[in-house]
This record gives sequence, structure tokens and C-alpha cells, in this order.
Amino acid sequence: MSQLLWYWKGQVMVKKQIDEYQIYEKHYEQIHEQVKNDPYAKSLGIQLTKFEAGFAEATLEVQSTMVNAYGTVHGAVIYAVADHAFSAACNAYGKTSLGLSTTIQFIESAKPGDKIVARATEVKRNYRTGFYRIDVLHEQNLIATMEAVSYRKDHYFIELDEQD
Repeated sequence: MSQLLWYWKGQVMVKKQIDEYQIYEKHYEQIHEQVKNDPYAKSLGIQLTKFEAGFAEATLEVQSTMVNAYGTVHGAVIYAVADHAFSAACNAYGKTSLGLSTTIQFIESAKPGDKIVARATEVKRNYRTGFYRIDVLHEQNLIATMEAVSYRKDHYFIELDEQD
């Protein structure tokens, strides 16, 4: 998908058509480093295990401190794993993207010791917004599903050059 990029060249504002997938490929290491180093996700033990353009997978082994009063994984923990996968997927092109809205449905519970996996898949994106579906699983069981919308800002969080 092509995007328009405005930048200053001397004293002239220049408009350039850019291919965001090429940016993803060219700057993969820099983008990956940025999205995987989320302090909150790290504090919970969430790991980014797959990262591609428009797709991300995050995993978490549930600890005994992550449960609610009923002994099952707290919904906030499940949401955090889903949100981290969403964040990585929507920022995969190096363009700063923020969560605009999310809706999550909790289907089944998980318990301490379970490994939960969140997979965020891009459904559609345009210049200003991106739409994602995030499935959270334990083994092959779907325990939650989330729909999310991102707001895509005007700037890139990586350094682009004139060839981009």
C-alpha cells in the first residue's frame, strides 16, 4: 500500500509516494527493536515471538500473581497480551500508530502455568486508520478475541531518507 510523505527539501515542501512495505523491509531491524522493547509488556513477561508487516504474535506464561479472586487469569492480563500484539502489528511499517479503540470478548479462562498467545492480524489500513483482529489462545483454545482500531499519525518513528 502506498502512502504520501511530505518532507522539506531545502525551503520547498515535497510530496512523495512511498511504499510502506518497502519501509518495513528496509528498516525491519530498527522497527522490530522499537516495538519489542515495550517496558510494560516486559514487566509482565510478555514476549514478542513473531513480527511481520501487519502481523504480530506475543506470548505470556501466566504467573500465580496474575489471577483474579477466582483463581483464573485476570482479564487485564489477557488484554495486555492482546494489546501488545496489536501495538506491534500496527506499528510494523515504522509509522507511529496509537490505539484508538478496542473491543474484547472473553470466551474461556486460563490459569497459572498456562502459556497464552495473542495473534494480531491486520484486516485493513489506510492513511489514517488501521483495523485489526487479535485472537488470544491457550493451546488451540480461543480464550478471547479483540477488534482494534489504530490511529496512524503523520510521522514515522524511524529515520527515513530520500530513497524511502
